[in-house]
Amino acid sequence: MTDPVPALPRYQAIRYVQPLREGGSLPAVVDTDDGLYVVKFRGAGQGAKALVAELIVGMLAGALELPVPDLALLEVPPPFGRSEPDPEIQDVLRRSHGLNVGLRYLDGAFNFDGRAAGEFISPEVAAGIVWLDGFTTNPDRTHRNPNLLIWRRRPWLIDHGAALYAHHDWASVDAARTATPFPLIRDHVLLLEADRVSDFDRRAAAHLTEGLLRRVLDAVPDELLAGDEFPDAIAARTRYVTYLVDRLRDPRPFVAEARAAREHRLTSPRRALEARR
Repeated sequence: MTDPVPALPRYQAIRYVQPLREGGSLPAVVDTDDGLYVVKFRGAGQGAKALVAELIVGMLAGALELPVPDLALLEVPPPFGRSEPDPEIQDVLRRSHGLNVGLRYLDGAFNFDGRAAGEFISPEVAAGIVWLDGFTTNPDRTHRNPNLLIWRRRPWLIDHGAALYAHHDWASVDAARTATPFPLIRDHVLLLEADRVSDFDRRAAAHLTEGLLRRVLDAVPDELLAGDEFPDAIAARTRYVTYLVDRLRDPRPFVAEARAAREHRLTSPRRALEARR
């Protein structure tokens, strides 16, 4: 597992290439001065907090050596996307001038389907993904919506904007909410393959020190952390770090929940799983 948290590069959005209409956040493929990126716009969905979650979870995945497309900060200039005919997308773009978040576009990647690409995900990687999603309370890794791409015979984790959902209401996040076992892990697309979650847990919990978590939050720009909940970005970063540190305290209920959910799935009658179309 890697310790350094790389600085996030900043690029300029040059050309709006293509909207990606799956999901509710209306991301798009955008040409930049560093090539093609899939951009998550701050003017869509849950706003800047979805971008904060995207950055935090993506950087945590990188620290745990789980494959995530390169992350970058992308500046969207005011005239950007003016030729887009869809008024809904135009509205999102108008609200997104300034700083946004991009993930490197993986040309030729395809959506994960366990029936066709299961051999590309090892039990170790499956355990790591399940652990990360339990830790960060990510509900978006199900059979209907796996948010996994296969590219160059490897899985790549995408779309973490729905994770860390506690940050949408910090005022109600007490010790009990921080230590939630995250029951939604029962629907995880890789749960049955993740038979080594306990092994991954020991290594991951030791690796994600408070210092590393602080470096992750330091990489999140002030512009995305600004809001009415905290007096400044420093206070916001401190709240995120405290939440993540507390969530890592032993015992970690989300690990026991994942093991129990997997055992339940293994011993329950099989049912048809509907993949997203």
